Amino acid sequence: MAISFYQLTVPTYLQVLTAVEGFMAKGLAHFEAQGVDPESIVEARLFDDMLPFRFQIQSVAHHSLGAIEGLQAGEFKPGARDPSPTYGDLQRRVTDTRAALEALSHDSVDALEGRHIDFVLGEQRIPFTAVDFAQSFSLPNFFFHATTAYDILRHHGVPLGKRDFLGRMRVKR
Repeated sequence: MAISFYQLTVPTYLQVLTAVEGFMAKGLAHFEAQGVDPESIVEARLFDDMLPFRFQIQSVAHHSLGAIEGLQAGEFKPGARDPSPTYGDLQRRVTDTRAALEALSHDSVDALEGRHIDFVLGEQRIPFTAVDFAQSFSLPNFFFHATTAYDILRHHGVPLGKRDFLGRMRVKR
């Protein structure tokens, strides 16, 4: 059975983005219950040389909707980052990203399958096919940043488990 480009990407992005929304909401509830300012988490890191929570959440959006937009444009660049978002701003970014992905038609995403895309980093251009970009760059980055955001919240005491990360699985009906 062949899998369409839409099936390869968008449902996975949506599953994890919905999970990110959920674990961020749990995080907010936990911080409020503990008297912790959620804004203190925005710059939280797992280790000094790792990027903060805000970067992880911004990257989740960039490596999902931003990947589709990059495929449409033929190039993907590191995303613009808001250097001082609030926790609420980050939550809205995830929700807006999910909503934009939900609005995409299957046909418009499937039409991207044979496209060429360059990952542009400064003067360097790294060429990909759409499928290789999704499977070897976009999705791994997407999962890395979602996992790191989850781990930062866990590290700060938010009672999360694997089911919070997995979100709603696409089970056989």
